[in-house]
Amino acid sequence: MLPQKPANGAALRPGDVVEVRSAAEILATLDKDGALHGTLFMPEMMAHIGQRLTVSRRVDKVCNMVDESGSRRMRGTVYLEDLRCDGSSHGGCQAGCRVYWKEEWLRKVDDNHAARLGAAGMAASAELERTAGAATHPAIPVDESGAQVWRCQSTDALKASEPVRRRDIGQYWRELTNGNFNPIRFVALLVRAMAMDMLHHFGLMKTLPLQGPGKVGSKREMLGLKPGELVRVRSAEEIAATLDHRGESSGLSFDREMLPHCGGTFRVKTAVQRIVDEKTGRMLKIPKDCIILDGVACSGELSVNGRWFCPRAIYPFWRESWLTRVGDTADQPTEQSCHR
Repeated sequence: MLPQKPANGAALRPGDVVEVRSAAEILATLDKDGALHGTLFMPEMMAHIGQRLTVSRRVDKVCNMVDESGSRRMRGTVYLEDLRCDGSSHGGCQAGCRVYWKEEWLRKVDDNHAARLGAAGMAASAELERTAGAATHPAIPVDESGAQVWRCQSTDALKASEPVRRRDIGQYWRELTNGNFNPIRFVALLVRAMAMDMLHHFGLMKTLPLQGPGKVGSKREMLGLKPGELVRVRSAEEIAATLDHRGESSGLSFDREMLPHCGGTFRVKTAVQRIVDEKTGRMLKIPKDCIILDGVACSGELSVNGRWFCPRAIYPFWRESWLTRVGDTADQPTEQSCHR
């Protein structure tokens, strides 16, 4: 029997304090593929069983990076704080995706409830861990090239969601009423998004905000950055000089969500060397410089192509040539705005 949703079926909202249900309860919700309504319960989530956490956002609409056919509708799903997959059971993937939590896996905090593990609970925990671990691999664990293939919540996103038509008014009504935004901020974001989308439709705003001077970007500056180092994001003009005519640097694009961080100072979170490709499930080895900055994530508020209000907060990847160490002689703060 599936456990009831929190609060007698009431949808969870940002700010609600919840407890992750026991292994036995979660296990009872999973199908033969280790998923609930297409959403995998991953081994990386095991550490949070029994924890009390705060709902940070409802996940009613997400951008689609698998086949890029448009946004997707998700149901009964939330984010808890900023919990992210550490990739420990997915070959060390460093994408750092936020983890989807189905409402059936959570209960609103009841001070009278105390989790009891016991022998039966320990057995259920071991079985859930085995089930979740098996679910990370598809039935055929290698593709035609012999490369290992992984499954995760991102690779299975199409199974866990359904298409959203761009003119579906319901998607905006849900964002207005689900607690993710206050009404004033929601209206301001919607007006801006619609204006940007119209400009994009008529060719007055490009998908990528910066383009370089030629077919090949300038030679990239290599800094050899390490986690914890303090860096400043270069100005839009400096970054544009490193890009090719498409707005990319050796295949890595500089997108509109990155513009507000120009001139900002951040710490290096990690240098990315491997990520699971959402489209194929294959592990991609990244031989060139690819940096994640601590505290910098996609807002879902500046993109075009109908991706507005996506809550995934994906980490953008940075080339070292777009950054400079704070304190370096070449580090010259700019007062110019990065917005175009």
